[in-house]
Amino acid sequence: MLKDGHTDVPSGKIAAIVTHLRMLAPPAVDRGGDGTNMSVRRVANPTAAWYRDLYGRVGEDWLWFSRRILPAAALEAIICDPLVEIYSLTFEGRDEGLLELDFRIEGTCELAYFGLTPALIGRGGGRLLMNHAIEQAWRMPIRCFWVHTCTFDHPGAVAFYLRSGFHAFKRQIEIADDPRLNGSYPAAAAPHVPVIRA
Repeated sequence: MLKDGHTDVPSGKIAAIVTHLRMLAPPAVDRGGDGTNMSVRRVANPTAAWYRDLYGRVGEDWLWFSRRILPAAALEAIICDPLVEIYSLTFEGRDEGLLELDFRIEGTCELAYFGLTPALIGRGGGRLLMNHAIEQAWRMPIRCFWVHTCTFDHPGAVAFYLRSGFHAFKRQIEIADDPRLNGSYPAAAAPHVPVIRA
């Protein structure tokens, strides 16, 4: 059990507060607009190289690391699983947004990854991609659609998920190796999270 107060995080590690959110029925809210000159496409059987490129361009500023350190075969086993759906938000013919829906646990859908490259943030693409995510998730016989985000993510992430119809239900602390120290990301990535070396 954690005590109140501060807890030291070892050098070379990062620590984030993770918030879990869920919706138990399709939202009855106006989910509004869409991005201009953008479209969503399903990517069947993506390669690890394609996925990692987009994952890195979307997630570098937020220190997304888990899929970068996963061996290629293990990553492709997940992203090519018939119960996992990968979508891309395209803009001017280039993949600029990532959506991953995971239906592998019966009755649920996890919004496993969701994000845009920096060039598209604030241009309506997030709403377009989220509308698509909600529609695709609830077309299946699920009881729960859920996502988690953390304090390293975009500062507007939690508010965006709440506006989209999710409700927070759990909080955790995640501690992991700093991906900038093992070569997964450049040392200059995510400057809002200082690197603490030994």
